[in-house]
Amino acid sequence: MKALNLIVLLLFVSNIFAQEIQVKEIKSEVNEVTVFLEGAQVTRTKKVELMNGITILKFVNLSPFIDAKSVQIKANGDVTVLSVNHQQNYIDKLEKPRDIKVLESKIEEINKQLNLEKTYLSILNEELAFLKENRAIGGKYNELSVTNLKEAAEYYSTKLTSIKLKEIERNKTIEDLQKQKRNFENQLKTLSSKKEFPTGEILVKVRTKSKAYPKIELSYLVENTGWFPTYDIRAKDISEPVEIIYKANLRQDTKVNWNNVKLKFSSSNPNTSGVAPQLKTYYLGYNTKPPVYNRSINSVSGQVFDHEKSPLPGVTVVVSGTSIGTTTDMNGNYSLTLPSNANQLNYSFIGYEKQTLPVSSSVMNVYMNENFLPLEEVVTVGYGSKKKRDLTSALQGKVAGVRIRGTSSVRSRGSESNAIPFQKTENQTSINFEIKTPYTIKSDNKNYSVDMIVYDVPASYQYFCIPKIDKDAFLIANITDWEKYNLLEGEANIFFEETYIGKTLLDVRFASDTLQLSLGRDKNVSVSREKVKDHTTKQFIGTKKEQTRGWKTTVKNNKSQKIQMIVLDQIPVSRFEEIEVELQASSGGKYEKESGEIKWNFTLDPTNKKELELKYSVKYPKSRKLNIE
Repeated sequence: MKALNLIVLLLFVSNIFAQEIQVKEIKSEVNEVTVFLEGAQVTRTKKVELMNGITILKFVNLSPFIDAKSVQIKANGDVTVLSVNHQQNYIDKLEKPRDIKVLESKIEEINKQLNLEKTYLSILNEELAFLKENRAIGGKYNELSVTNLKEAAEYYSTKLTSIKLKEIERNKTIEDLQKQKRNFENQLKTLSSKKEFPTGEILVKVRTKSKAYPKIELSYLVENTGWFPTYDIRAKDISEPVEIIYKANLRQDTKVNWNNVKLKFSSSNPNTSGVAPQLKTYYLGYNTKPPVYNRSINSVSGQVFDHEKSPLPGVTVVVSGTSIGTTTDMNGNYSLTLPSNANQLNYSFIGYEKQTLPVSSSVMNVYMNENFLPLEEVVTVGYGSKKKRDLTSALQGKVAGVRIRGTSSVRSRGSESNAIPFQKTENQTSINFEIKTPYTIKSDNKNYSVDMIVYDVPASYQYFCIPKIDKDAFLIANITDWEKYNLLEGEANIFFEETYIGKTLLDVRFASDTLQLSLGRDKNVSVSREKVKDHTTKQFIGTKKEQTRGWKTTVKNNKSQKIQMIVLDQIPVSRFEEIEVELQASSGGKYEKESGEIKWNFTLDPTNKKELELKYSVKYPKSRKLNIE
């Protein structure tokens, strides 16, 4: 009977072990990355050996910033994916890069030296206190001689001098060490956040009917990375095409290095402004004033600090709803050119809460608050035989066709450019730029600039000026068929006649058939506008009062070639029948009655000038008052 029970027990135990699910730890490398305007899709592939039955594949050493809902698995062969489970491992921390380890080691060594110096300084303070407490000479029954007094004074002076000199030396050493520590800490901030993060893990439960060696493809979205476009716009003169250098500014701090990966960019997600002004309709009525052209905020600059009020380098600053952005420098400073309708800025940095702030001033200093990564576990279900859905389809923006010329280069700050072959792929909803040579992007929070494409764009040039607002002439390049160049809105550096002019915005969101690029101000075209006193009159006619205003605008071409010029001005628009506005002289300008706009479009030869006359009258009841410019 005992033997029978033993046999049953052994069969039960063996059955339990036979049903035990094997857990297999998988260490994989990043093979392909598609970087979006915000975030990236990371793909890893790994061949694994699977035995008959159910196995849990545990992918380890992943980024802590994975979007758990985006995890997808694809397995070839006779393999069924039963479930996918994402989790964080707070025990096995991500291995820090060597640069960070070296800096942290130096900071730790300096802290040890600081503690030692402070200990020595404390000992000196004790000696000094002891010396002061025992400086009384002689006693109640001891007679003090001159010799004893002299010896005591010399001893006290020598000892006090020695202690004070050592104290000065120790304080100087402490000051130097603290300065070194600050420098190392600032350098550490440029590489990464000081916070430690857990490793990401993905558990994939699969089932096979026999031994197999399938290739497992794991893909997911990851945060704390992205790119934004910038441009170099070069025009040699107004008879040559415009050269547009399309750049991607890439940064990643996912806590995982991308080593020799297939890299793609997806389109799915000084101080004087080069943005040309716009006229407001001049509505005329009782108790109303002419439009005031307070220059709107065309650029914002400032400094970003952490919760300890220390400058924070590497913070991404983006205009809400656009791809216009920049990053803070070593001292936390940033500067960003704004489109005319910008009203909010987004500030984001790894380990800190994302902030969206209204554009309230041309100087905005921001303080970032630390963010604490929660421990969460999300379960999704996938199927090995189902075709993987491309994550880019839901995230990419709409851009049309393409034509390219030139080479591409990728460079980090302070390094030389290296030519990188690229390929551009058209999708229905986006455009992808693929770097064909494997490339390495470290998780160091540095900004990498990629010169992806160079366009030679045919353009017609016009000078544009609204002297009522700004007497400078802006050079405008008009580009037709701009849709085929797949441009996104972004900041642009302007180079005209081999000279850096400043910055402008390339904004395609509101462009129609013709894209207008503002190439900045040209001081070789001078414009002046002055009120003509002879035309400024006031008289009474019957029951009405009449006022006349006159302006003379002079445009001079100081260039060596003729130019096409557009000048805008305006007269008021009446909202009431009893107020009559009459245009009396406009030097042939085109009059838009509804808006009151006067437009002159003319060609001006070299060294020539043209005078434009604008004169209008306003009649209104003499019992009323009007505020006329």
